Parts: sequence; C-alpha cells; structure tokens
Amino acid sequence: MIKIPFMDVRQGQEDLRGPIAAAVARVMASGVYILGPELDGFEREFASYSGAQHCIGVSSGYDALYLILRGYNIGPGDEVLVPAHCFISLWFTVSAVGAVPVPVEPDPRTLNIAPKVVAEKSTSRTKAIVALHIYGQPADMTPLMDLAKAKGVKVIEDLSQAHGAYYRGRRVGSWGDAAAVDFYPTLNLGAAGDGGAVVTSDNALAERIRSLRNFGAKGKVFGMEIGITSRLGELQAAVLRIKLQHLDVWNDIRRKQAVVYQTALEKAPGVIRPEVLNFEGADHVWHRYVIRHAQRDALARALHTVGIQTMVHY
Repeated sequence: MIKIPFMDVRQGQEDLRGPIAAAVARVMASGVYILGPELDGFEREFASYSGAQHCIGVSSGYDALYLILRGYNIGPGDEVLVPAHCFISLWFTVSAVGAVPVPVEPDPRTLNIAPKVVAEKSTSRTKAIVALHIYGQPADMTPLMDLAKAKGVKVIEDLSQAHGAYYRGRRVGSWGDAAAVDFYPTLNLGAAGDGGAVVTSDNALAERIRSLRNFGAKGKVFGMEIGITSRLGELQAAVLRIKLQHLDVWNDIRRKQAVVYQTALEKAPGVIRPEVLNFEGADHVWHRYVIRHAQRDALARALHTVGIQTMVHY
C-alpha cells in the first residue's frame, strides 16, 4: 500500500544538506554560539524580507508574542482579542502576561479573525488585537488597522503560518505594530529545531525586546528589568539564512499544488474547499490545505485505510 505522510520535513530540501552542513561547521568552528554574526545576519535579512525595520531573533513564536505583550506593558486587567480558531499556545501567551484572552470567532470563509466580530468584542479594557494569518492566507488587515487606530489599541500580527505572504502588495508582518513569528520545523520557513522572531518598525519596542530577551540587559548591565532568556541561537540562525533564500520558490510550489487540490476536489461529495479572498495584491502561501466535511472523522478513517495520513486543524 502506498503511504502518504501528512508531513515530511525532509522533502524538497535534499539539495540544502551540503550548504547547511557547511554552515553548521562554520558556526561550530567559530566558537560563537549565542548573539553572534549569524543571528545579526539573519535579523537583517528577515527584516528586509518582511518589510520591517527590525527583526529580533528569539527562542520560539510563543516567546515572540510574549515579549511583544511585555514590550507594550500589556498585563493584568487588560484584554487581548485573539482568534477563536488557532493553536492554543496563542491564548496561553496572553495568559502568561496576566492579561485575558478574549476569543473572536473567525470569518467562516477563510477561518481568519473576523473584523466585524473584533469590533463587537472590543471594550475599554482591550489593549491589543492578535491577527493570525491562518493556514497561509492573510487576514483582512485594512479594517483591523482602521478599528485599532480608532480605538487606540495595538495590532499584533502572527505570521507563523504565512512566511512570505502578501496583503494588498505588502508582506504580512509589516502591517501591524509588531509581528510574532515562529520557525517550527514544519512551517514554510522552518528551523532545525525551535526558533522565533519579532518583526517591527517600532524602534522603542525593538530596543526593549532586545533587552527583555536577554535578562533585561542594557549594554553589559543585566537586570535593568525582569527579563527572560530567549535568544535564537547561531546554529538555527545559520540554517534559517540558507532556507530564507529558497522560501519564495517553496511557496510557489505550494500554490501550484493547492491549484491541483482545488481542481481535484471541486466535485468531491460533501467537501468544503478553502476559500481564497482576492484582496488586491494578496498572496496565499498555503501552509496547510484544510478542507471541511460534515463527516470529518469518517472521512479521515477512510483516507487512513488507503494510506493517506490526515490531521485536524484545530
């Protein structure tokens, strides 16, 4: 029986083994494993790629969002509007700073956070909106930014599932006040382990997060405020620098495969295919191709019997 795994992180990256091995050897020979030249290089390159002024490498996407919330002094007594449809760690991060995550139901077409519901859920305690670009499709940022401006709240993007996507001609991650990024190995741009980053054009936020990620250090003086240890290591930065050069090509491959799926499933009984909203200048990067079906579990079992692995998101 043919077996088709849900995900194989090795696929399509065979040609990178040599360059990655050389990069790892270079880092190991340097003797600099934390806050060194590879991280500096990746931060410059990913900031430029994202259309932001700053990139601050951290240990995970969870830490990235945590540090943004800390950087904006969001905490006890505050509310943060979050997607109801997302991985649970996003909610946990808001709780970790003492704020209250307020779930916002998604747009049923795209499963992204719905601006209309955001407006309904906003209160005087709302301090931020987290806009996750789920499955690689950009959230509708224009009405979210307009609402945030009117309410005086921050917009924090989560582009972990949408590395390289565009909304109205600009990269996601460059729309909000800041963006949290994860580089988990199965993502479109994945490290060889855990990794994350903050991207922002807010100079004051960037400076504070660089301090908070490194024990609250200012220069060589540690503990200027209570910080954490969250630094993207040199090995991961070196790997990500190589993979970033190939990201646009990989995203194009995903788009072409999505067209195949969309066509093949057009008349499949009961299958609700992903709907793509054609914002001018928008570009889906298809981190996941997610279908819906009234008999979801039965369909998953049927596919399993013929060797096709599936997962539930979420």
